[in-house]
Amino acid sequence: MEKTAREIVARLRENGHIAYFAGGCVRDIVRGETPKDFDVATDAKPETVQKLFPRTYAVGAHFGVILVVENGFQFEVATFRSDDAYVDGRHPSAVHFSSPEEDAKRRDFTINGMFYDPLAEKVFDFVGAAFRGRSVANASRGALRHSA
Repeated sequence: MEKTAREIVARLRENGHIAYFAGGCVRDIVRGETPKDFDVATDAKPETVQKLFPRTYAVGAHFGVILVVENGFQFEVATFRSDDAYVDGRHPSAVHFSSPEEDAKRRDFTINGMFYDPLAEKVFDFVGAAFRGRSVANASRGALRHSA
């Protein structure tokens, strides 16, 4: 599964896009654990993701989320975004495609605001989630706080 996730990131990059691992898999990687799934965040718009991959499902295209099916595995590929106000507590009134930095700020927990570049093997921590004087092994435990 990880090999296929890396290939998705590579294909996005080969087509001129920024692409990183996002979410729980980054937490697991930082902690030295094996991720159970891999999500990808990118600057590619949903329609571009659908053109680059033959098997996709627009599970949340309005929010920039496309499900990519490769080698029998499913991956959520989400476009970096910023959100307007959450009128019902769950859904933003509007979504604007944006940068990795803006996307990190809107995420529910600061640990989810970290991205991992699997090609360069580098963590991007735009919200200061992991490395506030803690060891990598303890990074996510102290970062599980709401980022609002």
